Amino acid sequence: MVIRGEVIRGAQLGRKMGFPTANIDAQGLTEIENGVYASEVEYDDCRYAAMSNIGMRPSVDGTTRLLETHLFGFEGDLYGKQIEVRLVRKIRDERRFASIDELRAQLQRDAEECQKEQE
Repeated sequence: MVIRGEVIRGAQLGRKMGFPTANIDAQGLTEIENGVYASEVEYDDCRYAAMSNIGMRPSVDGTTRLLETHLFGFEGDLYGKQIEVRLVRKIRDERRFASIDELRAQLQRDAEECQKEQE
């Protein structure tokens, strides 16, 4: 599944946890299951291995369905830019965590699995 869209500003919670994300509004993407995915991003003629979450972000009381994507090895500002996200494989379902620390630890495990997937 490939999703194209403009990167919008989020609450920057991923950045605070060490996983800055490029966010795309996912309200209309009803054919995609919520969850965490190993993914790839195409931007400015470059391809990046990535980790994506699509869903409501229940651990941070999210109210809007978003596609949040962390690009491994990318540094820069993507706000307002068009990117293409290809979901490669679902890693796990989206779920609520008891604390931000628990969520951060799971994100680290997810990142490791996504990077193994793309070696």
